Amino acid sequence: MYDAIVIGAGPAGYVSAIKMAHLGLKVLAVEKDHAGGTCTNKGCIPTKALLVAAHAFHDAREKFKKYGIEVEKVEYSFKKIKKHMERAILSSRKGVEYLFKKNGIDYKKGTAALEKPGMVKVGDEIFESRNILIATGSTPTIFPPFDEVDGVWTSDDVFKMEELPNSILIVGGGVIGVEMANFFAALGVKTYIVELMEHILPPEDEDAAAVIKKSLKSLKVDIFESSSVKSVEKTDKYRVSIESPNETFDLEVDRILLSVGRRPNVGEDVKSLGVKVGRGIETDEKLRTTVDGIYAAGDVRGKIMLAHVGFHEGVVAAYNIKGEEKEVDLSVVPAVIYSSPELACVGLKEKNMDQEKHAVAKFPMSANGRATAMGEREGFAKVVYEKSTGKVLGVTIVGPFASELIMEGTVAVKHGLTVDELAWTIHPHPTISEALLGAFEEAEGKAIHL
Repeated sequence: MYDAIVIGAGPAGYVSAIKMAHLGLKVLAVEKDHAGGTCTNKGCIPTKALLVAAHAFHDAREKFKKYGIEVEKVEYSFKKIKKHMERAILSSRKGVEYLFKKNGIDYKKGTAALEKPGMVKVGDEIFESRNILIATGSTPTIFPPFDEVDGVWTSDDVFKMEELPNSILIVGGGVIGVEMANFFAALGVKTYIVELMEHILPPEDEDAAAVIKKSLKSLKVDIFESSSVKSVEKTDKYRVSIESPNETFDLEVDRILLSVGRRPNVGEDVKSLGVKVGRGIETDEKLRTTVDGIYAAGDVRGKIMLAHVGFHEGVVAAYNIKGEEKEVDLSVVPAVIYSSPELACVGLKEKNMDQEKHAVAKFPMSANGRATAMGEREGFAKVVYEKSTGKVLGVTIVGPFASELIMEGTVAVKHGLTVDELAWTIHPHPTISEALLGAFEEAEGKAIHL
């Protein structure tokens, strides 16, 4: 008899299993594919490994001369890039398996089926537990006409490619679409993006999305906004009909990548037990489902589908299964897009702020000494704050190291810090973090370096 069985060893599942082991519980983790889940094997890790290679190649071709470095011939081997990606995946996957072993967690590979509350079947084996955590993640969304055509890639498929196509159409200009466009275009693949909304990266402020759009265009990416795919025909290539605001036209490409979101993986076994399901499995703030002893965490809840949210929810679930009550807090969640330059944001965005109660201050990367020294002058740091108190409500950063710098904004929003408190905090020089300092100074009155 286990204290808990965790179904799914992705971010929410494996973190929860480890935390429960820390809390002294006897845990079994079950995974049908590979430890680490989508993030490790088909998402965060492989994408970032590919982008590191693509950005390095692009910099060697386009930026080295600006730095005074002469390189006669810059080439890449996709076979070796893919090996780099596979090493990163394997290292992360083995890391999770090592942590299971280190913490005394039983690990079983196979498809789990809920027989009844407290009972899980894996293959021919039956396991019993006082509690069950469902952390089965999500899967890419596929819809007509793409589900009727062979060979259309999703984010689960793209990492299996053995060679780069000559051309690719990316349907969806969200996070995955933009990151993959950066990868393909930087390596010379003719890349197109079709985005249904008015601009790529629809959740972001228009000024932030515009910087990324400019960067993609410099890589010769063709971007069709307010547009949709009306039909797809496959011969030796893909013939695609695209409807834009002013015209309908055809494209012919080697490959299509569909990147328009994900849906929770909720099995019929879960529904048959009476677990309430909406967009995903419904829970309370303690991650308890409508059936006693069954919890859910991560993408399967259909809330914010980010690995770090899964980590947080996994920890919350672990404490509640232990009997130490904790609640999920998704009020302040940073988000990162690993484009070039990077885009990161947290909290309230300018487009959503109340013009009477809130104000915005912005500092350009072009006025930052470190960015100038790096030749990375595109982008900005922006803060949304409360007029009456100066409390920081949101931060957006577009520029180098935005993925790392956003934590300053996250801490500020989470703990109600003010622009005055942050402006009076010494930031190291020369660093990109001074762009944030400039935004806080600008909100306080006037930025020194503007």
